[in-house]
Amino acid sequence: MNKNNIRMARLTAMAAAVATLASCGDSNNAPEELNVLPSYLGTVTSTSYDGNSDDLLTAGLGRTGLAAAAAPAYADPLKPTAAELRRNAIYANYRAVLDINANSGYGTMYGPNVNAAGVAGSGEGKVAGTEYVAYADDGTGKQNVTLLVQVPATFDPVNPCIVTGTSSGSRGIYGAIGSAGEWGLKNNCAVAYADKGSGTGLYTFEDDSVNLQNGQRATRAAAGKNANFAPAISEAERTAFAAANPGRVAFKHAHSQLNPEKDWGKLTLQAVEFAYYVLNERYGQLAADGKSHLVRLTPKNSVAIASSISNGAGAALLAAEQDTKGLISAVAATEPQIQPRTATGYSVRLGGASVPSQGKPLFDYSTFAALYQPCLAEVAAGGRCSALAAKGLLTGSSLAEQQNDARARLKAYGWTPEAEVLQAAHAGTNILVAVTYAYAYGKFSVLDKVCGFSFAGVDASGAPAPMAAAVKASSFASQNGIIGSVIYENSVGGAKAYNLGVSPSTNAADQSLDGFLCLRSLATGTNPVTGAALSGTLAEQSARVKAGIGEVLASGNLKGKPAIIVSGRSDALIPVNHAARAYLGLNASVEGSASKLRYIEVTNANHFDSFSNALPTAVVPLHVYLFRALDAVYANLRNPAGAPLPPSQLVRTTTRASNAVPITVANLPPIAASAGANAITVTSTTVDVPN
Repeated sequence: MNKNNIRMARLTAMAAAVATLASCGDSNNAPEELNVLPSYLGTVTSTSYDGNSDDLLTAGLGRTGLAAAAAPAYADPLKPTAAELRRNAIYANYRAVLDINANSGYGTMYGPNVNAAGVAGSGEGKVAGTEYVAYADDGTGKQNVTLLVQVPATFDPVNPCIVTGTSSGSRGIYGAIGSAGEWGLKNNCAVAYADKGSGTGLYTFEDDSVNLQNGQRATRAAAGKNANFAPAISEAERTAFAAANPGRVAFKHAHSQLNPEKDWGKLTLQAVEFAYYVLNERYGQLAADGKSHLVRLTPKNSVAIASSISNGAGAALLAAEQDTKGLISAVAATEPQIQPRTATGYSVRLGGASVPSQGKPLFDYSTFAALYQPCLAEVAAGGRCSALAAKGLLTGSSLAEQQNDARARLKAYGWTPEAEVLQAAHAGTNILVAVTYAYAYGKFSVLDKVCGFSFAGVDASGAPAPMAAAVKASSFASQNGIIGSVIYENSVGGAKAYNLGVSPSTNAADQSLDGFLCLRSLATGTNPVTGAALSGTLAEQSARVKAGIGEVLASGNLKGKPAIIVSGRSDALIPVNHAARAYLGLNASVEGSASKLRYIEVTNANHFDSFSNALPTAVVPLHVYLFRALDAVYANLRNPAGAPLPPSQLVRTTTRASNAVPITVANLPPIAASAGANAITVTSTTVDVPN
């Protein structure tokens, strides 16, 4: 590996170079533009990979290594190297968003060995090239958003392309490696990644330690402004909190007090600007000063597709909305976590009938799910279901009756009937979302214990416990950005993991219901049991959360950019009625006939492709359709007349009899050039989706 540093040219050198160019240029022509590092970026470091021992896409593991059941071992688990952490982060993030089982399509329909044309080969799919990384910050070290650009050795400056890979979920910088990253590298594009300020940043109180940009650990004092994340607390507050609350942790998405989601669009655009800087340093002509480079590649002679999945897909759409410089050429995004600025002014219909609910914000529906999905996961009477019934929030005297009512309430709140099979499996995920975003939107400190919740490692009894040294050391690679277990501090008998929590109001093991009723009240501004308006501290906290939500809402205006959104009808985490379908309606109300947005809804597909192996009779992988959407958008950009965007449509897939049956293209039909009866239509501001 060849390592070097790209440093920002000094302003004096820039001024001298400009003067030199101006003095020797034609008086009738403006001087050529110098390539300048954006002011928000710090030191840029680069590493080149040969495509054999190590590479951009698989960290040297290849398709075989990525599919291995066990993660690669560290030479010293307590002190992993930066290269080992990168390797294991790519391993973990690739597998987190894809189903890597062969019968689910890995290695045949997708995967490193499947080329840009969709043809599977026998190779390992490694990609040679260079990786550039830097922090985006305002100089305080409080933001330190990691941006990364991968430039494959096959990049063609004559036909330049950039694809964004903003991380999904709360993941770190490699969160989109297997989705937008893989497509971009296979298509010889530079990939512009961003961890969007919510990437892995674990802080532990006992040893006052943080992650650095490369994932290694250091004390907060030693890291200084180079910490990925450090909470805004004093040393006195740290020691007091650590003594009273052993094992608790803080992490960036929840506890930065910056509401990072409000900047996801901006940060995605900054990643594109970083990519242009890197590419012009590589391919731009040397300036007269012999040090600087001239700008060769610009949005006028290049294409840049905003892409990714989940939160990263939402960031792609926000970037397109906020793009004032023409940086984004088009969008191709799957299962976007996007929150329309309004739920009115448009309508969504299914089979000619209005859907029961549309366009609600994430915190609203996730706190609703955090109440009812745990009931569906119960296998015995008592617990969450009976506690909800006792408070008048469920009907039925038996577990079966109560669970039927919970299902009905979730559907009435906007989940599709097709998502029902996955509701129970998403209970834990929505718990994490509800607690994390309460902190994030309200910009609360880790010391606040909002609604009685915190995060920590746990012991065998579910009590908070310090994380093992090896777990902390590898956190950059192994954690998904939401770190530790949700702890209910107010549980009867002392703090416990939420699923073992006993609510004071019920004195029963109800999975910490009181805490989740509190979160629900922050979303609605009312007591969920009595309906009374909040007052005092809860009212203030609710106002803070709602203000944070207001900072992240989407305008729906894609400014006429070609765009394709793909979502699974069975998504139980980001319901299509609140996100993709609603955004299509909002876009219609804003852009009207100028819109170039297309919506592809896929039956039997959901938010997590791993379920296609766990539940093959109900779920197919959605990932294939992201690549097909990217193919369609890219073809349209290169030849708009000859490759029109496909129409909005419902793609009807076929599930498998079991996970022992290999999936084929027959299960996953292509996006059609003509939709016919499967067309999703937009008439004025009304979205019509076929049954």
